[in-house]
Amino acid sequence: MAKAKTRFVCGNCGANYTKWTGRCENCGAWNTLTEEAIDAGASVVAKGTVSGTVLKPQSIGSIEVSELEARLDTGFSELNDVLGGGILPGGVMLVAGQPGIGKSTLLLQVAASVAMDRPVLYVSGEESAHQVRLRAERLGATANEHLDFVASTSADDIGATIRAGSHKLIIIDSIQTLSLGDITSAPGTVSQITNSSNVIIRAAKASGAAVILVGHVTKEGSIAGPKVLEHLVDVVLQFEGDRYGGFKIVRAVKNRYGSTSETALFEMEEEGLKVVKNPSAALLAERQNADGSVVLATMEGTRPLLVEIQALVNPTSFGYPKRTASGFDLNRLNLLIAVLERRTKLNLSDKDIYINVVGGLKIVDPAADLAVCMAIASAAAERRLDDSVVVFGEVGLGGEIRSARQPERRVAEAKKLGFTHSIGPKSTKKTVTTPVTTLRQALIDYLK
Repeated sequence: MAKAKTRFVCGNCGANYTKWTGRCENCGAWNTLTEEAIDAGASVVAKGTVSGTVLKPQSIGSIEVSELEARLDTGFSELNDVLGGGILPGGVMLVAGQPGIGKSTLLLQVAASVAMDRPVLYVSGEESAHQVRLRAERLGATANEHLDFVASTSADDIGATIRAGSHKLIIIDSIQTLSLGDITSAPGTVSQITNSSNVIIRAAKASGAAVILVGHVTKEGSIAGPKVLEHLVDVVLQFEGDRYGGFKIVRAVKNRYGSTSETALFEMEEEGLKVVKNPSAALLAERQNADGSVVLATMEGTRPLLVEIQALVNPTSFGYPKRTASGFDLNRLNLLIAVLERRTKLNLSDKDIYINVVGGLKIVDPAADLAVCMAIASAAAERRLDDSVVVFGEVGLGGEIRSARQPERRVAEAKKLGFTHSIGPKSTKKTVTTPVTTLRQALIDYLK
């Protein structure tokens, strides 16, 4: 078979070159040339104007849904909810997360669960068969006869294996290690990832098998590789959390077959990842009510969750005060500090401020603003909030407290754990026990 011709395209300006160079001569950008296959004959556009056959459309109501559309059970009810009811045959999923967070562990557990009644293939391009066997023994997945393993980095061979139709679920760890024989660039480059993904996805759609791809992330936390990879797949799952401990969260960034508001919480144990049944109680088990500690009623997707927000305010030893946040957006923290200084009588310009979200969680809920502000004010004034109070509400630039979504579920979760009072926006006065309208009112009335 003749080797396909390739060209090098600048990702910045789109200029074409016959060979790779470090610097694009057209726009001057460095290391932006990527290799892609080209047609060996006439222009692709010119061929497309005269070739092709007339398609035969059918009524959408006449399309038959086969029995293959029954979703595959992952073995975790919460993960099934995130996926919209389970793994859909013929669908392609991309799972991304930091190194060491537990992606391979979770997917091997899912593979062992699905393999109880359906054939599953686990493809590893990063680890040897011996390494995967050791993990499988720890997870108790070695006794399953329907779970097959192969070590390969060839996208051509993996695509042919998927098209054979012998397996209902194929897990590929990871997409950055695959390569096509017709492309000379190294695995992990834009051209290799894009073309290898296309081969895998076409094979999955043709055979009706479900495919799960593992993706790497960059230093900034985004999925490594071309952005088109996220558009090609059907589901994108983000695996977040602290790699050294604490809770780990799986959330759907993209889902063609379900909602993107569901989340699943896991905790790493010796036997693998376990679902956290009552995360609120676990997060508050070691809490000590001191100044700077506030309980936030937040939402992780559609799940209510109580989490402790800790603040530490200390006189600065330098000319410029330090602001540090763990589990909370630093830019949002600086904004809230400015609102506190402008709308209240607190002077924080000469104070170092540290914010910590207990449990390794990352809070993106806007209703966390009021809890963060009250934690900072509590630490600065050395006043505590009552033990039986939970807080939620968004803070505006004028110091007003704005509404939060699903206040009923937040308060109901707090009542389950013995909290008797809740501080929230006035718009939720039928739900919360102590509604507030401004940040200053909340600090004066409830910090003692």
